[in-house]
Amino acid sequence: MSDAIRYERVGDIAVLTAQNPPVNALGVDVRKGLLSGIERAEADGAKAVLIYGDGRTYFAGADIREFGKPMLDPGLPDLGSRIEASPLIVVSAMHGTALGGGLEIALCSHYRIAVPSAKMGLPEVNLGILPGAGGTQRLPRVAGTEAALDMITSGRPIKAPEALDKGIIDRVTEGEPREIGLAYAQELLDAGAARRAVCDMPAPEMIDFDTRYDAVLKKGRGQISPATALRSVQAACEADNFEAGLKRERELFMELMNSDQRQGMVHAFFSERAVSKLPELKGVTPRTLAQIGVIGGGTMGAGIATAALLSGLKVTMLEMTDEAAAAAKGRIEGNLQGALKRGKISQDQFDILTQQSLVLATDYAALAEADLVIEAVFEDMSVKKTVFTQLDAVCKPGAILASNTSYLDVNEIAACTSRPEDVIGLHFFSPAHIMKLLEVVVADKTAIDVVATGFALGKMLNKITVRAGVCDGFIGNRILATYRSCADQMILDGASPYQIDAAMTKFGFAMGPYAVSDLAGLDIGWASRKRKRAAGMDPRARDSVYADKLCEAGHFGQKTGKGYYVYEAGKRGGTPNPEVAALIEANRAELGITPREFTDEEITRRYMCAMVNEAAKVVGEGIARRPLDVDMTLLFGYGFPRYHGGPLKWADIQGLDGILADIKTYAQEDDYFWQPAPLLEQLVAEGRSFDDLNKGSN
Repeated sequence: MSDAIRYERVGDIAVLTAQNPPVNALGVDVRKGLLSGIERAEADGAKAVLIYGDGRTYFAGADIREFGKPMLDPGLPDLGSRIEASPLIVVSAMHGTALGGGLEIALCSHYRIAVPSAKMGLPEVNLGILPGAGGTQRLPRVAGTEAALDMITSGRPIKAPEALDKGIIDRVTEGEPREIGLAYAQELLDAGAARRAVCDMPAPEMIDFDTRYDAVLKKGRGQISPATALRSVQAACEADNFEAGLKRERELFMELMNSDQRQGMVHAFFSERAVSKLPELKGVTPRTLAQIGVIGGGTMGAGIATAALLSGLKVTMLEMTDEAAAAAKGRIEGNLQGALKRGKISQDQFDILTQQSLVLATDYAALAEADLVIEAVFEDMSVKKTVFTQLDAVCKPGAILASNTSYLDVNEIAACTSRPEDVIGLHFFSPAHIMKLLEVVVADKTAIDVVATGFALGKMLNKITVRAGVCDGFIGNRILATYRSCADQMILDGASPYQIDAAMTKFGFAMGPYAVSDLAGLDIGWASRKRKRAAGMDPRARDSVYADKLCEAGHFGQKTGKGYYVYEAGKRGGTPNPEVAALIEANRAELGITPREFTDEEITRRYMCAMVNEAAKVVGEGIARRPLDVDMTLLFGYGFPRYHGGPLKWADIQGLDGILADIKTYAQEDDYFWQPAPLLEQLVAEGRSFDDLNKGSN
């Protein structure tokens, strides 16, 4: 027997106990132990087998250390079939989580019992694959086609009571998994219950799979794993027998295993877990965080306050007038009402958060005892400096002073205080209580325990937290400015905003860049362009002004009803604004440009090459420490399609040599904008990838 599975006899029942902490992952030792345990039980006269997990969970899923490696024997599909084929009654008692391979093993058992808090699901589509150990064949047989499709194509886990309703498990009982499992197995033996193998159940009912396939593919914005998983469930309904269905499942599983999307999603899975693990923070104790201040109660400040309240922090919201403070409270209450409606908090919790945990103030003195203060005021350096000068005067020693600036120099902000070591950038993304990304911007003099506190705050707020250095726009907005500039230049040269939006949604973005601009507000980009022009632009830079004309006319996007698109009350989305074409044509004429046609493929390639090239500069300069920091920033802050893994993972998959060659070709037209990143040139010369840099940093 493997040490990962303990074998014992309790009367006529052989008990197989998983002992592979922390989550009883189904690694090779566990699989060997289960196989030998079943064989031993059959050999020594047992009449039933109980499988359960020691510690906090049943089998939580596959062993992530085996991802991307050939599966050692016994493989999970063969193990599941062997358990199912046992002449003994096999019972699984489930607690904690039974995900992926864990649920597949449970489905290979003949009976299933769970505690009420147990969760189960088949989340493989979130890794770019499908359940490959019979999950797409067995789940539809016990739960029905519709319920199985919902779980498999979404990857959504469900709790035991819902699983009972769907027929996935047979009983929900309070108690320890070992005890309830033994009692259930003995009850089955006493009743003379027969084996009940899922593979012997009738094929599930047919539906219109072609129509559903198109709907699933559309919902996934090009992600292929949910739609491919649907075809595998279809095989459960149509195959001549169960074995033929399993064979088709394995074929489709291998197609996905060999896909680029699987590479991208596995990269995203591991990077999401690695991004906040910085070597320099190991052993560093964060400062105490119990109460924070937020300055500015607009959309951003109210969102930050909401996130902090929901994480258990006390919040003092500072505004300049009583009326502005009341408006800020209204925004926060509105955000919390959303959490109340979704069942995230109770009415009692809502009342405590709004009446006790939240304090409104109009005097900086109210922030004297705050452990951390975050300003979310207007994006203007002089305004920021005024705020930080006042904070420096009133905040207690050791309090952290944070700016939510999107672009501005945190070193310059810190320099106006007597404690630059306590100053940091905390760049949230709006709406801050919903968006997952937090950029922790580390200035030259920021103390290491202040950095650690920024990451601790991100964890408290359930954010994906990324370390960024100081530059214009940090990681995300700096890269955004470059690929948006690339898009603007393609418009000057002949593309339309609507063709670019369509090409990028086809690539997998939820919205194209011009629809996003309308959503965010065109005045944001306008202010950034004016700031850069005032600072002095290189005469070689191509500067477009057609968007400025929209802003000058008071058209700022969705909030004014008109931008690149026209928005009508009661209608979802917008229609192209006919005024935009004339503005673009006038801008081209002013610059003496004769427009040409672009294909969607050329638009996508240029857009992505601009993104990758600037991202490589950001990593090469140390603004981002690792390529994965860029990838997670774009995934969680800018809607980059998860199944591509991030721009630098996408670049690795496409081939860095081809990307560099294209950039050099584009540079023949514009050698100022298309300057190859030195890091990209170095990696190509050395035959290395961005992922090599990620591995080297671990």
